[in-house]
Amino acid sequence: MSGAFQYRPKFVDIRVRPPKPGEQAQAEDVYALKPGERACDHPGCRLPATARAPKSRDMLHEHYWFCQPHAAEYNRNWNFFSGMSEGEIRARREEELMTGGRPTWEMKAGRMSREAAAFTANFARGQGYRDPYNMFGGGGPTPQPQAQAPTGRRLGKLERNALADLDLDEDAEGPKIRQRYTELVKRCHPDANGGDRSAEHKLQRVIKAYQTLRKAGMV
Repeated sequence: MSGAFQYRPKFVDIRVRPPKPGEQAQAEDVYALKPGERACDHPGCRLPATARAPKSRDMLHEHYWFCQPHAAEYNRNWNFFSGMSEGEIRARREEELMTGGRPTWEMKAGRMSREAAAFTANFARGQGYRDPYNMFGGGGPTPQPQAQAPTGRRLGKLERNALADLDLDEDAEGPKIRQRYTELVKRCHPDANGGDRSAEHKLQRVIKAYQTLRKAGMV
């Protein structure tokens, strides 16, 4: 064979600098997050979060951050109308058809405008329309203020499910959550219940629920 077609390696000896101890540990940890990445909000997941999902229909601007597999699992179980009655579902659909779910405002003059002042003066003098219920500030009976219903704590789907796994109501506070967690662990753990392993599945759900509530700052 002619010398022009013979294989000649370009590099005969390639020397690579061995990694330092810290670099070696970082290279072995395949789940280490890179700068700027955030961890998945699913309990026990170490993958970087790349997708977000709303916490509930009342908290559409507050999100969980998940990796792709856990985001897909969350979306499969998502039900926007969960917990709503048939009448509430029907009213929500009609609202979507009428306004597209967007907030609406009344088209009227401001309280401090010149038109509002003129209307108030006319009704005070008894001119114009009758206003027996003082809807326009014309001097009718003063309506009594209605008592506002207490607003509960706003929880996402993961937090509500975690409280349900611990057999707690949605208004449970940190001390009660810790007390119930300790009770369930003692009841379900084989080392504390005489070696009974029938409650191991319940124990795993209890531990996962407690981790979820700790990550949400409720404990």
